[in-house]
Amino acid sequence: MLIGRLLEMPKRDAKARAAELLERFDLTDAGGRAIKTYSGGMRRRLDLAASLIGRPEVLYLDEPTTGLDPRSRNQVWDMVRTLSAEGVTVLLTTQYLEEADQLADRISVIDHGRVVADGRADELKRRVGGQTLQVRPTDLANVPAVRRILAELTGAEPATNDDSGLLTTPVDDPVLLSTLVRRLDDAGITADELALRLPSLDEVFLAITGKAAEEETAA
Repeated sequence: MLIGRLLEMPKRDAKARAAELLERFDLTDAGGRAIKTYSGGMRRRLDLAASLIGRPEVLYLDEPTTGLDPRSRNQVWDMVRTLSAEGVTVLLTTQYLEEADQLADRISVIDHGRVVADGRADELKRRVGGQTLQVRPTDLANVPAVRRILAELTGAEPATNDDSGLLTTPVDDPVLLSTLVRRLDDAGITADELALRLPSLDEVFLAITGKAAEEETAA
């Protein structure tokens, strides 16, 4: 209501708009409580509701899900999607690249204050390279054997996570997946995880800037 009055809305209109937004963001039952009793997710939803009092055409969100648990984050994501579907232009800054992948129609990658890449998520992923082949053998003792097979098929040493046993390597030919399946079967090796995917935006950021997004944030 305060924001509505600051926007010079009549008191009756500000009250009606506030009630409408509290209901929309599932905050009606908490509307009479002190904000200090709200959870982090509720406060973030209240921030969004307050920013919509004046029915903006363009909405700026600065890291709107920082510190939220996965459920609250998904709730904010759903609200952003709804606003976009209603025609609101949302400019969102985030260090969570999964968030950009989920929400953004267009992404600008900023490094040291300069835009170093711009485009749709799929465009940025394809710009970095082809697809990524990943495999995790059921038995971690088979990791060395799988590493040798991948190296023979791709001509490159795969990256290996020693804790999880997950091996990943970039590939240009998707047919390699079926070839890998046959080689693993011939070797009597089973896998808990076997997939061919585009690079993640984290990998895109690392390839473009030479460092992970978390390192950039810390710097």
